[in-house]
Amino acid sequence: MVNKLYYPVIGGVENHVRDLANGLSSQIDVKVLVANTSFQTAKEEIDGVEVHKVANLGTFKSTPLAPTFPCWLRKLKSDVYHFHFPYPFGEFSYLLAKPSGKLVITYHSDIIRQKFLLSLYNPFLRAFLKRADKILVSSPNMIEHSPFLNRVKEKCVVVPFGIDTERFEFTEEVSNKAGDIRNRYGDRIVLFVGRLIYYKGVEYLVRAMKAVDGQLLLVGEGSLKDDLKELALNLGIGDRVHFIGEVTDDALPAYYHACDVFVLPSVARSEAFGLVQLEAHTCGKPVVSTNLTTGVPYANLDGVTGIIIPPCSPEELSNAINKLLNDERLRNKYGANGKKRVHEEFTKELMAKRVLEIYKELMV
Repeated sequence: MVNKLYYPVIGGVENHVRDLANGLSSQIDVKVLVANTSFQTAKEEIDGVEVHKVANLGTFKSTPLAPTFPCWLRKLKSDVYHFHFPYPFGEFSYLLAKPSGKLVITYHSDIIRQKFLLSLYNPFLRAFLKRADKILVSSPNMIEHSPFLNRVKEKCVVVPFGIDTERFEFTEEVSNKAGDIRNRYGDRIVLFVGRLIYYKGVEYLVRAMKAVDGQLLLVGEGSLKDDLKELALNLGIGDRVHFIGEVTDDALPAYYHACDVFVLPSVARSEAFGLVQLEAHTCGKPVVSTNLTTGVPYANLDGVTGIIIPPCSPEELSNAINKLLNDERLRNKYGANGKKRVHEEFTKELMAKRVLEIYKELMV
């Protein structure tokens, strides 16, 4: 039996780790290790889970540099060490510290853009994966198409990500907020939620809206915001493309419930899964997303919960959006299928249950 579980984890996957740690903490002793936002080590309790925040010197290529990470790995003895990849400094720390517990890795995504650094890091990554007892991936596509996982297939097991479905319930308050959004922007609302960065493919969504009779709401911030605004103006649709910016967790469900179609137009394998698709599904909305060799088409089933199109194609994108906007019956069918599938396969409770079973198997 697992008595202690230790999560060395860093940035980018906070919500996933929080849900997993909270879901397991009633059954096993869970501790979480993260890099702090400052050069100071701190310890606190969050939702009953002990969290250690290690002093951070700063970041390099989006990677926090926490020099005492190896020391903490040696200090916090555990039956299972569960890492969330990628975090190169964490993997280096593990290889240096060599803790004695079982090693579980959640493999969130391949490293895509940093080609030169990856060439230097490659031997350490392969050594880290070789040491793993189990590697958890969010979809079969990740195992099949990752250049790193196909060498360790026998260690890989699919554990789909889970979300907090209660957060997206259609309460009276959410209904009122959704009504306000529709009153402000009108009918035929197309929604995107995410960062405005290269791999999200929002440029193609904006171009697609030229041929769509509807309103596009972009929830999120990012480095491409000004370029996208200029593109919308140049296309003559500046009045139909609305930059909402960041919204709070409490406000977000209303945007999902207010929209008619949700779109995730990602163009690169950096989009490893697309949890926002599940959030839209749990609100009963159909999804249009792209056929990447990652978990994106696994989360949104073509012809069942939405429509899958080739990436980088404004024409295909506009055709799919128009098909759903113009067919209420089809929207409702895909939306209902998506909601049912989330509750059957993608809840945070199911995710925690599946992970706990893997821990138990390793300890036996």
